[in-house]
Amino acid sequence: MFGIVGYGSYLPRYRIKADDIARQWGMDPETIKRGLMLYEKTVPGQDEDTITISVEATKNALKRARINPQDIGAAYIGSESHPYAVKPSATVLIDAVGIGPDVHVASFEFACKAGSEAMYLAYSLVKAGEMKYALGIGADTSQGAPGDALEYSASAGGAAFIMGSEKVVAEILFTNSYTSDTPDFWRREHEFYPRHAARFTGEPAYFRHIYNCGKRLLEKSKMNPKDFKYAVFHMPNGKFPQEVGKRLGFTKEQLEAGWIVPWMGNTYSGSSPTGLAAILDVAQAGDKIYMVSFGSGAGSDGFIFQVTDEINKVRDLAPKLKDYLHENKIYLDYGQYAKFRHKIILND
Repeated sequence: MFGIVGYGSYLPRYRIKADDIARQWGMDPETIKRGLMLYEKTVPGQDEDTITISVEATKNALKRARINPQDIGAAYIGSESHPYAVKPSATVLIDAVGIGPDVHVASFEFACKAGSEAMYLAYSLVKAGEMKYALGIGADTSQGAPGDALEYSASAGGAAFIMGSEKVVAEILFTNSYTSDTPDFWRREHEFYPRHAARFTGEPAYFRHIYNCGKRLLEKSKMNPKDFKYAVFHMPNGKFPQEVGKRLGFTKEQLEAGWIVPWMGNTYSGSSPTGLAAILDVAQAGDKIYMVSFGSGAGSDGFIFQVTDEINKVRDLAPKLKDYLHENKIYLDYGQYAKFRHKIILND
C-alpha cells in the first residue's frame, strides 16, 4: 500500500474582502461576488513567502506522519512564486524542519498544478522503492496585477504531503495526467504579474483539461462518480470547480468539504492540495476521494485516494485547514494590502 502517511496545511491570517478590491476600482461588489463566487482571500504577511508557508505545512505533516524527518529521501515544492529565480526553495525547508542532508530536492513549476506534480513524483519514488518517504508540497503567494480580474482571487497558502508505505492514511489507487500546449496564462522572466487570455482560460484550458483527465481517470479505475464520497478540483474561482464537477457527474455535496475557495481565494499551486487537506480533515475510513488539478499552459493531474483507519489516529495531531481558514483572521484595507503585496514601493 502506497500513499499519504502525513499531511498538513497552512494559510496566512491576513485577509482582504472582495468588496474592498471592487470599490477600489469602481466595480460593483455584488456583481463581483456573484460572478466569481469569491468573498475574501488570504494575503501573505510581510514576512511570509512560499518557503515559510511550505515549512509550516510540512511541520504539520510531520506531526501527523510521526516519523523521523531524516528518513525523508526527497523534498519537492511546487509553486509559481518561488522566492529565488536561481536557488531551490526546498534547500531552506529541509534545514528548517530537520530533513537531510542525504535528500534530493527540487523546485517545480507548472502554473497551478506544480503542487500536484510534486505530489506525483514523491508518490512515484516511494512506489518505485527508491526511498522510504518523500515529500510533495503545493504552495504559493500568487500574483494578480492591480485592477486585473486575478486580483480578486490570487491568494496565499499551501499543503504538504508525505508519501510512504507504512501507516498510510490515504492510499493512492490510481493516477492520470492530461497535457497540451494551450497558451491561456503565462508570465515571462522578469515580469512580476502574469498575463492571461481572459475567457480563453475557461473552455479550451481549464474545462478541457480537467474534464479529459478526470474522464480518463474514471475509465482507468473502472469507477463512476457515485463510488466517491468526496471530489476536489483546482479552484480558480467559486464557479469553475462546481461546473466541471457537474460535467463529470459529481454532486455539489461531494464537492462541499473541499470547496474552500470563496473564503480563501486561489492559492495557485496550493489550490487543489489545500482542498484535499480540508477533505482529509473530515474523511472517514473507506471514503474514496477524487482529485484533479489544473495548471495553465496547460495540464491536469488526477488522483484517486482511499482513506484508511489510520486517519482517526492522526487527524487531531495538527491544525486543520478550516482552523486556519476561519479563526484569528486579520482584515486589511486596500492600502494595507497593496503595501503587503508590494504594489506600493516605499522609499527609505
